[in-house]
Amino acid sequence: MSEDERGVVFPAGADGRRSTAALGRVVTADALRPVDTAGALAAERETNWRAGYLTHFRRLVEAGLPSAPAARTIAEEGLASLHRNMRVAGPEGETGLDDLVGAPAGRALHTVEVRGSAEPEREFSLPFRGGRLRGDALLHRLDQWVAAGVIEPSCAEAVRTVAAHPEWLALPDTTVVVLGAGAEMGPLTALLRWGARVAGVDLPRAPLWERVLDTVRGSAGTLLVPVDEPATDVDPARAGADLIAEGPAVADWAATLAGRPVLGNYVYADGATNVRVSTAVDVLTVRLAEARPDLALAFLATPTDVFAVPAEAVAQSVQAYAARSRGAKLLGRPLRTVSGGRLLQRAYVPGTDPGIADSLVAQQGPNYALAKRLQRWRATTARAAGSTVSMNVAPPTRTRSVVKNRALAAAYAGAHRFGVEIFEPATSNVLMAALLVHDLHTDGGPVHEHPWQDEAYEAAHGGLWRASYQPRSALGLAALLGYGAARS
Repeated sequence: MSEDERGVVFPAGADGRRSTAALGRVVTADALRPVDTAGALAAERETNWRAGYLTHFRRLVEAGLPSAPAARTIAEEGLASLHRNMRVAGPEGETGLDDLVGAPAGRALHTVEVRGSAEPEREFSLPFRGGRLRGDALLHRLDQWVAAGVIEPSCAEAVRTVAAHPEWLALPDTTVVVLGAGAEMGPLTALLRWGARVAGVDLPRAPLWERVLDTVRGSAGTLLVPVDEPATDVDPARAGADLIAEGPAVADWAATLAGRPVLGNYVYADGATNVRVSTAVDVLTVRLAEARPDLALAFLATPTDVFAVPAEAVAQSVQAYAARSRGAKLLGRPLRTVSGGRLLQRAYVPGTDPGIADSLVAQQGPNYALAKRLQRWRATTARAAGSTVSMNVAPPTRTRSVVKNRALAAAYAGAHRFGVEIFEPATSNVLMAALLVHDLHTDGGPVHEHPWQDEAYEAAHGGLWRASYQPRSALGLAALLGYGAARS
C-alpha cells in the first residue's frame, strides 16, 4: 500500500475505483433528503458532477433558510453521511471512518517548546500595501471598507474592539492548535507576534518546519511542536504529523496540552486530497472534543461559496446596480443578449431578505467546495451543542494556491473593475487572526436565531456580497480585463 492510499480515503465502488464525484453526490443528497426530497433526488441523478455541483451546493443553503432546525439538519446529515461513507485504509484492510474516534494512536507524539526572543506587540496593526495601519489610520481604512461594501459592518466593529483591547492579543491561558501551521492564510505568524501560545501541526517535511521555526524564533510567542521522540530541541526532519494517516495521534497529543484548547482548522490540499484531509480533521475534532469538552473551534470560510446575506447587503448591491455608469448600462445589454443572459446578471432581486450570494467558482471544483462546506457544517453543529466557535468568511486573497490557476489569477487581477477588492495574504491573515481573537474573548460573538446569520457575522468577503453583479456572471470579463496584469 502506497502512502497515498493510507489513512482516510474515498470509498471504493463496485469497479474498485474511488470516485470523488460519487461521494459528493451521496453526501449532498443525504444532507438534503430530510428537508428537500426533490433536491436530494436531483443531486443523486446529476450525471455531470464536475459542472453540476454548483446548483446542488446552492440548494444546500437555500433548503436550510426556512428554519434554523432545517439548516442544522442539513449540517448534521451531511456530516453523518461523510462519516458513514468515507473509509480508513490500513495494512490490515479498510474500516469505517468513525473507528478513528476510539482507535489507538499508531504512535505517541512528544512536545518540544520553542520560545521566541522578541517583545510582544502592544498595539494592533494591520499590514496594508507595504505599510502598517494602526490607530486612526486603521479605523479610517475600516470605515472605507464598510462604505465600499468590502467587509460587513460587524467585521469592522470586531476589529475596532480588538484594537481597543490590545491585552487580548496574546490570548492568555489559551493554547491555539493550528492545523496547517505553514498555511499561507493561517494565524500562526500573527499569534506568535502577539505573544500567544500556539501548537503547530503540519506535514513532516523538513523545509516547512525550518520556515516555521524561523518564524517563531523571531517572534514573541511560544510554539509547541509535535515530534516523534522526547527531545529538548526541534529537529525539522523529525517534526510534524500526517493528519490523513495520524489523526488519532494528533488528537491524543493535543488533548494533553495545557490551557484552554482551541482547535484551528487551516488545512488545504489540492483536489481530492483536500476532502481527505478535511474529513480527517473532522474526525480528529470529534475525538478531541470528547477528551476536552472545553474545546473551542476555529475555521476560515472561503468567500467563493454560497451564503445567505442580510437585507442591507442586498440593498447596497441593488443601489450599486442602479447607479452603474451609462457606459456599463449600454455595454451590459448586448453582453447579456449574446451570452443568453449569463453575463453581467444583477446580483439580487430588490427586496430579497435574506439574499443568496452565490460566489462559487467552477474552476475550484466540487472537491474544494465539499471540503469547505463540511467545515461550515461542523461549525453549525458545534454551535448548536454549546461550543465556542470562530468561523469567519475570509476575503478573496492572492494566495499561491489561487494564483497558480491562470484563470483565477486573471479574474482576481480584473476583479476591482466589478467592485471586488482582492487582498494580499499579509493583510488577510492578520485581519482574520484579529477576528479569531475577538471571537475567543466574546464566546464566539452574539447568539443569532439562524445559522446563516452566524455565518454572515464578521464576514470579510471583499465585496462579493455587495457588488452590482452576480460574481460568476462577471468572472469571465474580469479575467479578460485582468489577463495582462496577471501575466506580469
